[in-house]
Amino acid sequence: CTFIKNYLLDKDIEYTEKNISISKFRNEMMDYDAFATPFILIDNEPMYQIDMDKINQSLNLN
Repeated sequence: CTFIKNYLLDKDIEYTEKNISISKFRNEMMDYDAFATPFILIDNEPMYQIDMDKINQSLNLN
């Protein structure tokens, strides 16, 4: 999701983007019962939709 990537870049937050066309990464996502993107994982806490309050809280950006 371009919005989230730009947001993290703007906040100088490092992230790892994983292309789910690669089966290893797709399987990793499915291990979290995630079947749609964007799928966000912060400190092993999955987020299945964009929830800016939860993202900010998880990243201590409040």
